[in-house]
Amino acid sequence: MPTDIEIAQAAKPQRIDDIAAAAGIPEEALYPYGRYVAKVDPLKIAGDAKAKLILVTAINPTPAGEGKTTVSVGLADGMTKIGKKAMLALREPSLGPVFGMKGGATGGGHAQVLPMEQINLHFTGDLHAITAANNLLAAMVDNHIQQGNKLGIDPRQVSWRRCLDVNDRQLRSIVSGLGGKANGTPREDGFDITAASEVMAVFCLARDLNDLKARLSRLQVARTYAGTPVTAGDLKAEGAMAALLRDAIQPNLVQTIDGTPCLMHGGPFANIAHGCNSVIATTTAMKLADYVVTEAGFGADLGAEKFLDIKCRMSGLWPDAVVIVATVRALKSHGGVAKADLGKENVEALKAGLTNLLAHIDHVRNVWKRPVIVAMNRFITDTEAEMAALREACEAAGAPVEMCDGWAKGGDGVKELAQLVCDTVDAQEKCSPSFTYADELSLADKIRAVATRIYGAKDVVFNGSVLKQLANFEAEGWAKAPVCIAKTQYSFSDNPKALGAPTGYTLTIRQVRLNAGAGFIVAFAGDIIAMPGLPKMPAAEGIDVTEDGMITGLF
Repeated sequence: MPTDIEIAQAAKPQRIDDIAAAAGIPEEALYPYGRYVAKVDPLKIAGDAKAKLILVTAINPTPAGEGKTTVSVGLADGMTKIGKKAMLALREPSLGPVFGMKGGATGGGHAQVLPMEQINLHFTGDLHAITAANNLLAAMVDNHIQQGNKLGIDPRQVSWRRCLDVNDRQLRSIVSGLGGKANGTPREDGFDITAASEVMAVFCLARDLNDLKARLSRLQVARTYAGTPVTAGDLKAEGAMAALLRDAIQPNLVQTIDGTPCLMHGGPFANIAHGCNSVIATTTAMKLADYVVTEAGFGADLGAEKFLDIKCRMSGLWPDAVVIVATVRALKSHGGVAKADLGKENVEALKAGLTNLLAHIDHVRNVWKRPVIVAMNRFITDTEAEMAALREACEAAGAPVEMCDGWAKGGDGVKELAQLVCDTVDAQEKCSPSFTYADELSLADKIRAVATRIYGAKDVVFNGSVLKQLANFEAEGWAKAPVCIAKTQYSFSDNPKALGAPTGYTLTIRQVRLNAGAGFIVAFAGDIIAMPGLPKMPAAEGIDVTEDGMITGLF
């Protein structure tokens, strides 16, 4: 069986100007990066956002795999196959997962976005530009302290961290400025991965270049000896940062193997950050197509919640339907079956694991009040008895189930799902958003609302000075900010080993950060951290390039 990269390399993509023309993108809005990739200037795309918006999310991920991006790509291709004008709006991959253990972000099999190698490696340099902008600000903070410290920055209260788009646990906590007076002021420092940086969040939430610059100006980097906040605007850094991001802020146009256009832009992690592609890419796609398929990272407890409670709250977007991706294998994994035994029929384990899927369905229907469809990636080991149990449980919960075979057949294997989704969203009337919590709740109560309404917790414990910090944020004008909970992706809870749909536990918040530019509060639950490490056998060990330049081992 061919690998994903072999399928991608055998595909025959169309020239990107032909893809753009078919999508209705004018020539003057297109800035090609070679034959198959281009930047798109959103200011040169006329009209209003008109498309139906479909959010693709999933159950909590397992070692069995679910295939959320593969379903997203296949769904858009399926819509194209049945004669609809569809477009994808996806996130860009981070090099952390590419060289670590999760993989890239271009889908799989015949439901992939091209050019797969370029996208999964340097692409158009957007993440490098975000890294550079972040680290320019870090350098300007330390330079200000070195050059007389006119603002009175307390080196012990510098909160701005450097970033790098590679998993590197060695850089989580460091001491910088060693080597004498000429090399700066020694202080504790550290790195986050670029995908979890606040500049990435700002980049993805900004409406345009002016909004981007305003958000960059609000970034809080430190406090003075008197305790007052210091911002990037105080350091006059926002202009240079925006200059580094000027080209990056334009969405990237690529295509699927079947030729469906895709705007791929921004890449925040959903377990640490808010997990959605850029507002600019989503709204631009909605001007060009009749149906836009987008996705949010990891399970619906993370990506979908943040898409709805953060991205939609700030942008005015709201999905017309939600598709939840699952597999029989993954549900049996949630039911306690070891990976080696997932190919064997086990209806009882499937029913036990269905609690995870049913909880996600409940949240979409009864908290966010959106119609929900379950997309099942079918494996040859799935049995009729397992499929019958799955379908019966989902339909009883108000979620129709449709099979998805995009990996093997591309859009031809997803036409039935595409028709069901289009029929569902076409029947929807415009409605007001239904968020998990109201703006007026306290920050602590917003965290409690997510924990109890979405995660199934009975209560929340705030360690140390967290409640005091939240009160300080409120006193400084951030009382109405949404919350972004950083939590393990493997469980509804903060314990990655608690599978299914655990309830009655206590969620622990150990740390909070203000992301003033992004406009939300980050709350760290359990042991989650903002700089991942490489696994024992990183994917990087299997990646190579031949003497003629062919990439191998990339999935």
